[in-house]
Amino acid sequence: MDKELQLSSVVDVHHDHEQQPQKRKGGLITLPFIIANQALASMAGVGLLPNMILYFMGSYRLHLGKATQILLLYSAANNSTPVIGAFIADSYLGRFLSVGLGSAVSFLGMTLLWLTAMIPAARPPPCNHPTQGCKSATPGQMAMLLSAFGLMSIGNGGLSCSVAFGADQVNRKDNPNNHRVLEIFFSWYYAFTTISVLIALTVIVYIQDHVSWKIGFGVPTVLMFLSTLFFFLSSPLYVKNAKRTSLFTGFAQVTVAAYKNRKLSLPPKNSVEFYHHNKSSDHDLVVPTDRL
Repeated sequence: MDKELQLSSVVDVHHDHEQQPQKRKGGLITLPFIIANQALASMAGVGLLPNMILYFMGSYRLHLGKATQILLLYSAANNSTPVIGAFIADSYLGRFLSVGLGSAVSFLGMTLLWLTAMIPAARPPPCNHPTQGCKSATPGQMAMLLSAFGLMSIGNGGLSCSVAFGADQVNRKDNPNNHRVLEIFFSWYYAFTTISVLIALTVIVYIQDHVSWKIGFGVPTVLMFLSTLFFFLSSPLYVKNAKRTSLFTGFAQVTVAAYKNRKLSLPPKNSVEFYHHNKSSDHDLVVPTDRL
């Protein structure tokens, strides 16, 4: 009898536990973390670019053409990686991992760039006597510099999914004010991003011009670290949608199936019309024609 009572109580507790509604994730509470992640990342990334050509020509003694070429390639990569990042996020990693890994990789790239200013051996020695000739950057020094920009470009591809990930947190189909909530999110998202860019083009650029490259590169690195930290701190609160089927996979499957069935003969036209007859209706359904 005691065993039956104990078993009954265990079943009741388990039943009550199943009936308790699970805490819904996402919502407005996650938006400050996502907006902070994007705003700090934008402030860090944009703050590095305006004076970069001066850093190339002064610290690495690159010619104007070579320095401009590197910056143009970096800008082209920044405009291309978001397309690749969006595809990887939707088909393989999901948006949460894409934004998180993008933030971490961008932080590594900025840290590497900051180290080029901190470590004297990472750049050519000072040129005190221009008439005697100045040493150019070694292949190893250039590899370290270009690796920093490569990592930042890759990270930018993952960070581009931030706005879609933020929309996932507040996109509730059952909410009658869903459209209004999304408008508020997009407004605040782009407002803070614009403010962060304005701060980057004034404060960070001023530090690089009037203080030093070490602090001028160190500030964006710290900002990128805070951006990554804020994003991962609120990980338990996020809605993490599952990845979708790859578009290229579906396209490849259709292509292979069409190739395998290329020699199959089509059924007669009368048999095709048979499939478009509705017995429950007095009228036949419209039969597709052979014309476009």
